[in-house]
Amino acid sequence: MARSVERPGLVPATPETIRRAAELLNHGELVVVPTETVYGVAARADAPEAMAKLYAAKGRDESKRIALFADGIESVRASGARVDAVAERLAAAFWPGPLTLVLPAAAGEWVGFRVPDHATALAWLRELGGTVPAVTSANRSGEPAARTAQEAWDALAPHVALALDAGPVAQGAPSTVVRVSAGKIEILRPGPIGREALERAAQRPARDGGK
Repeated sequence: MARSVERPGLVPATPETIRRAAELLNHGELVVVPTETVYGVAARADAPEAMAKLYAAKGRDESKRIALFADGIESVRASGARVDAVAERLAAAFWPGPLTLVLPAAAGEWVGFRVPDHATALAWLRELGGTVPAVTSANRSGEPAARTAQEAWDALAPHVALALDAGPVAQGAPSTVVRVSAGKIEILRPGPIGREALERAAQRPARDGGK
């Protein structure tokens, strides 16, 4: 019989609860964490059952990939993603921050990575001990993003073991998403980092996704 796991609920973000959120994710549970953009809901990326929970909680099409959180560009390289000079420049300019880099990985796949600019999220990543989390906005698909832990909890509570409350987030808009390969930049989702800033940092022109 599987061991039951305590589900603490909506709690203030403290060193103890941040550590507990890491333990719960490592046990296959979903947790809510703050970022500088919106509150996110996370699952262990290498655990199929946990990822299935995440898609079910969101009501999200499983064909839509979910970005991974990393603690820096070296973690992205260690995952097997291909990081070219343009991706390095963008990471240096905007990480930690509201930029998701979609990079080529093994077997022709594309994987998104982000380093959040939020003390609680970064502390939680350090507590994970190398586990890679998949993180997406803590709301039902198609609904407004959560700017507070309470909004995230109200949207996803039946599915989530713990939500870390670190107060309202600063921006309330999802990250800018860009795909980078062979020195080319494609904006897949506009966000807080605009085209001019991307092009200036990358030293390359950017195009819109699908064009």
